[in-house]
Amino acid sequence: MYVADSRASTSAASAEGAVRPRAGRRRAAVAPTVLALGAVSLITDVSSEMVTAVLPLYLVTGLGLSPLGFGLLDGIYNGFSALVRLIGGHLADRGGGRHKGVAGFGYALSAACKPLLLLAHTLTPIGLILAADRTGKGLRTAPRDALISLSSTPETRGRAFGVHRAMDTAGALFGPLVAFLILRATVDGYDAVFTVSFCVAVVGVLVLVLFVPNSVNGARTKSAPDGARTKSAPDGARTKSAPDGARSPATGTAPRAISGDTAPRPTLRAALALLGRPDLRRVTLCALLLGLATVSDSFVYLLLQRRLGVPDRWFALLPLGTAAAFLLLAVPLGRLADRVGRWRVFLAGHGALLLAYALLLASWHGTALPYAVLLLHGCFYAATDGVLMAVASESVPEELRSSGLALVQTGQALARFVCSLGFGAAWTAWGDRTALTASTVALALCALFALTLRRPTPSAPSEGLA
Repeated sequence: MYVADSRASTSAASAEGAVRPRAGRRRAAVAPTVLALGAVSLITDVSSEMVTAVLPLYLVTGLGLSPLGFGLLDGIYNGFSALVRLIGGHLADRGGGRHKGVAGFGYALSAACKPLLLLAHTLTPIGLILAADRTGKGLRTAPRDALISLSSTPETRGRAFGVHRAMDTAGALFGPLVAFLILRATVDGYDAVFTVSFCVAVVGVLVLVLFVPNSVNGARTKSAPDGARTKSAPDGARTKSAPDGARSPATGTAPRAISGDTAPRPTLRAALALLGRPDLRRVTLCALLLGLATVSDSFVYLLLQRRLGVPDRWFALLPLGTAAAFLLLAVPLGRLADRVGRWRVFLAGHGALLLAYALLLASWHGTALPYAVLLLHGCFYAATDGVLMAVASESVPEELRSSGLALVQTGQALARFVCSLGFGAAWTAWGDRTALTASTVALALCALFALTLRRPTPSAPSEGLA
């Protein structure tokens, strides 16, 4: 959906310049900043998924960790970032537009951790390295998503996140494939994977530094006196305050009048106070509850390997199925969420995950089982990952966008950390089938609760509010 034309024409020259693209030119459906961040995420995900694809087998088979020990490390890998996500969002907001700087530091920290895996062969150092790597991810995620949100219009925000997640998932598709080829071609396969992963991560940091702008022009526009020039106005045009519905040509977002009396200060207290907003509080609570019952990807792949007897050398290819489905469905489901309601699509994604768990618990072991499970797994991520951030963006002011998104991400990541520990402990004590059955029942109950807590309303389908 493209941004609607302005309904007012008070200041003819400047207002029309702010709303309509020049003749013969179409407004880009996705902002260039989103595409640049998508390229960074694509390259970085090639690096990250190379490690993620081989890590479960490396830890369980190579180092002999129990499911409980692996659950601890997997919880650190997937949940430790929760401890710093709010800090990353706060630093980006506090700096008055330092989103790129905070995100860049996070990307660089994660890249520096890759070669350290070559030196670690026991539980403690590996845990510390994974914690540092996830610290980098925690610092960069909220500022990156805030840049995407601030670069997009409310009407196309779901599409923007869908495009970014599709590019991100393209990297997740290539990463396991590269790891598989390296393992097949080298003697010291794991060491080679970690080395190449570091080199690729460095390229991702360079792309961020060179191609992502330092700030989003036009995302915030201070009110100017009559006759004063504004940054978002075309060259030579003098504008009054923008009429209702006017959009900045740089980003497609509406200029906002910000004053020291009305704009919330980007402090940590102001960020935490966002939970006082009922809509954001409900979104955060639902994300936390559903995260408590979402089994880690690595456990899903280990369960598939046990069910089907997948040889070790083919294990690294299992994430390809999830990534391919995510890649194909991220943009269509993002656009669907913009049309029919984001919360509906978000909950439907958890329905797909429930079906995947049910197939893993079934007695059927046909050749189509891995394809069906991985397709549903990828559908789950396509319907929830970017869509959740689009939903949360609607309840957070621009001045605290990074911090607000970080609150939701923190709750979700902490819940998944607890889930990894609990699932690993249950697997060790009672077996994998009992652990998965408990997770399936818990996910169904949490999804029903989320459905009643935040019921979609048909009155605003384009915004996905509930």
